[in-house]
Amino acid sequence: MADSDTGAFIWYELMTPDPDAAKMFYDAVIGWDIGPRDVGNGNMDYRMIRRSDGGMAGGVLVLSQEMQDGGALPAWYGYVHVADVDAAKQAFEAAGGTVHFDQTMDGVGRMALVTDAQGAPLYVMTPNPPEGDPDAKSDVFDYEKAQHVRWNELSTTDQDGAIAFYTGLFGWRQEGAMPMGELGDYKFLYRGEGMIGAVMAKPPSMPQSNWVYSIGVDDIDRATAAVSAGAGALIEGPHQIPGGEYSAVCTDPHGVAFGLVGPRKE
Repeated sequence: MADSDTGAFIWYELMTPDPDAAKMFYDAVIGWDIGPRDVGNGNMDYRMIRRSDGGMAGGVLVLSQEMQDGGALPAWYGYVHVADVDAAKQAFEAAGGTVHFDQTMDGVGRMALVTDAQGAPLYVMTPNPPEGDPDAKSDVFDYEKAQHVRWNELSTTDQDGAIAFYTGLFGWRQEGAMPMGELGDYKFLYRGEGMIGAVMAKPPSMPQSNWVYSIGVDDIDRATAAVSAGAGALIEGPHQIPGGEYSAVCTDPHGVAFGLVGPRKE
């Protein structure tokens, strides 16, 4: 990817033990088309998430029994582009976080799974650009479009500490806030001039600090109905948000939390 992607969310990945169930669920809720197993990945079962515009929204990594026995749980993970994976790993460890693994994949790039000092997991990655397109830019995140991730929200036990850490490491900035009653302020994050998400205090109902990614949909009522019909759960919302659209927090059939954001069509 282009150097201008540094600090951007460039990929999203669902880890799940049942890719066929994930396809049925997310295709219906979001409008994606999760593809078949990519046979080019050897023994790893990896599937691409295709948008209706022909682009990619991310990937699905199938959790093997061995991975689950080792403690891996179904979840959504975000990948942030860094210029130097080693430097990013050292920053996480110096701040009290943990490096879980570091991997280089031919033709893909180098990545490391890390957790911050409060336990929220994230990937840092230096990707290889596509062959013949050295200036390619990721478009998996888009603040406005359906079938893209539209919002990156961190719920954490140390809001100010997390903001200081991530803005310092990734070059983000925190600007503006919205009051949330007992949870304090909901503090917005920017990368350059674009708003990418927010940091909030971890609600008591959330078991640990975590990133939750909100995916754009064409119709919030259609999408939330599809969540319920597909054996997922609607946890919160839909609530109207600034700008007139609506957001909701859901879980998929394996209990993986994610958000939805989009308009309400009358």
